[in-house]
Amino acid sequence: MRRLLPTLIALVVLAAACTAGTSSSEPADPGAEGSSDSSTTTVAATSAPTTDAPSLAGTTPAPEFPEGLDWLNSGALTMEQLQGKVVLLDFWTYGCINCIHIIPDLKRLEAEYPDELVVIGVHSAKFVNESATENIRQIVLRYGLEHPVVNDADFAIWQTWGAQAWPTIVVIDPAGNVVGSHAGEGVYNVVAPVLEALVDEFDANGQLDRTPLDLPLESEGLPQTVLSFPGKVTADADRLVIADTNHHRIVVADPDTGEVAQVFGSGTAGFSDGGPRTAQFSQPQGVAIADGVLYVADTENHALRAVDLVSGEVTTLAGTGEQAWPPRGGIGVETPLSSPWDVLVHEGIVYIAMAGTHQIWAYDIETATVYPLVGNAGESTHNDVLADAELAQPSGLAVDGFGRLYFADSESSSIRWADVLAQDGLTGTLVGSDQSLFDFGDEDGIGTDARLQHPLGVAYHRSGRLFVADTYNSKIKVVDLATREITTFAGDGHGWADGSAALFYEPGGIAIWEDTLYVADTNNHAVRAIDVTSGDTRTIVLKGIERFTPAATDAAYRGEIVTLETVELAAGDGSVVLDITLPNGFKVNEDAPSSVIWQVDGSGLELEADNHSLTGTKLPVTIPVSLSEGQGTLTADLTIIYCATESEDICLIQQVRFDVPFVVGGSENSELRLPFAVEIPESLTG
Repeated sequence: MRRLLPTLIALVVLAAACTAGTSSSEPADPGAEGSSDSSTTTVAATSAPTTDAPSLAGTTPAPEFPEGLDWLNSGALTMEQLQGKVVLLDFWTYGCINCIHIIPDLKRLEAEYPDELVVIGVHSAKFVNESATENIRQIVLRYGLEHPVVNDADFAIWQTWGAQAWPTIVVIDPAGNVVGSHAGEGVYNVVAPVLEALVDEFDANGQLDRTPLDLPLESEGLPQTVLSFPGKVTADADRLVIADTNHHRIVVADPDTGEVAQVFGSGTAGFSDGGPRTAQFSQPQGVAIADGVLYVADTENHALRAVDLVSGEVTTLAGTGEQAWPPRGGIGVETPLSSPWDVLVHEGIVYIAMAGTHQIWAYDIETATVYPLVGNAGESTHNDVLADAELAQPSGLAVDGFGRLYFADSESSSIRWADVLAQDGLTGTLVGSDQSLFDFGDEDGIGTDARLQHPLGVAYHRSGRLFVADTYNSKIKVVDLATREITTFAGDGHGWADGSAALFYEPGGIAIWEDTLYVADTNNHAVRAIDVTSGDTRTIVLKGIERFTPAATDAAYRGEIVTLETVELAAGDGSVVLDITLPNGFKVNEDAPSSVIWQVDGSGLELEADNHSLTGTKLPVTIPVSLSEGQGTLTADLTIIYCATESEDICLIQQVRFDVPFVVGGSENSELRLPFAVEIPESLTG
């Protein structure tokens, strides 16, 4: 076993990773980038040391964190506080697909070493939008990060450590000394044996501290939203299909009324085929309808899925659940994919925006084969013939009336095109820079003079216009395909407002049916509809979705379970009081079906009905009951859909299950009270 390098070596710029320079507080243009799997490491993959093995401890003290930075999931930490723990620094930026790819590796390491390892995300932003702490908080919630994250907006930590690539990880031993580093993907296989060896060595020396850290997670106390970070949408005359990404399911609703007709997926992350309620997805994004089949880009499962819209049966068309590298085509179910982000069906082909390999792939429905079509897997702005072009994390697809494919090339902040039907098809840039991955901004204009910021969605309208979800600018823009002029159509900085002055918050996907543009308003957990003629925007309020939520006894139940102490009651007429308090400025929705479902195990308490409607009611609610001598347990499953008093477009859902043991007889009390205060963050009430 060789000795780990004791000092932090200047990190090599990866051709694989989303790359940055270090000459200033903002990264310089690195030039061409290559495959997503190349990596550089100064961490040895070793087995646990034997008694005569050399020490793995470093000799160079880790630099201290600068003061005054914003921290998420924790208060400000110091290296001194962390002594006794193995520390892993993760230098990342949230728009980079390579950084997203290593999140499962980090979570796996945290699960295997819950008390020995502390992961700290050092967020050093590429895009201006990514440097705002509130936006980083949203991504922490979106990806379920439960480790501390520090906002390194001015690259202070980045420059101190000499980082040059996203992602880069650094390992620090329990004595506070640097062990080594690794840049790129493939983190688990490199780091796991090193962690095992360090834990064994420092545990044997009595220098390991297994005291758990008390971390105030950003997710604590947040309300359950009807949708959670919806990524993409599609629509036809009868259906609005929503990728309810963080609920790991697909929602189908009436586009006019918002009435939910179907839900596909169990609601828990997984990779399994089957019926509509048993099949599992993981962070699904793109959705497309063709010939009674719904195609789904199942992003974290690295798979293309299909849903029969009649039977609801979910099957896998391509992907194995493993991330592909190198990218090779083949029989669909035998071929690994890499973070498919969007899908589009045209003339028997399912086009796939393969964000993880910076390519566009094609799935042939007739032959059930899948293969790379556009891009050589290098990451840059280079236009060429289809196979030799270089893309940069394509994330949205659209096709015009002539078969030309348009795609949102998110990391180059541009909209590009590919003539996929031509024998010697080419690629080109429609709007946005074609020179650098770091030419971004918010400038309307013509062709390559315009600037976008990490767009994720495109949609073609029959008028010859291409609509764009300019995600990090929180705007919807529109391109005149005849002139290549792009202008702002809706939105002006992130927020939430309907009408003629609409506001959005990092919209991730758009789709058009007739003259309605549907928007997956990702960070607002909502779907919006824009009239493309008038520009007026409305929010679609989903109704009836609670019918598809797991029961309280189901492991997937997302509500809160409240167990109260035994209540003594008197025989005779009595009451159950739903003592529910909503936040100031909110009310129970007057249309959506809020309700409580009762169950009594035992005897002595009778209600007039097994359920009680709470739609539009004022809280608290008193419900009469008949009491006689006996004892048992009352179970009340409560679902309340509540909305802002001034705007019912902003709606949330609260589910609570009460379990209350009771005894009737020998008491003068005739009231059984079920208290619960619904709490939401100030950011939603302000």
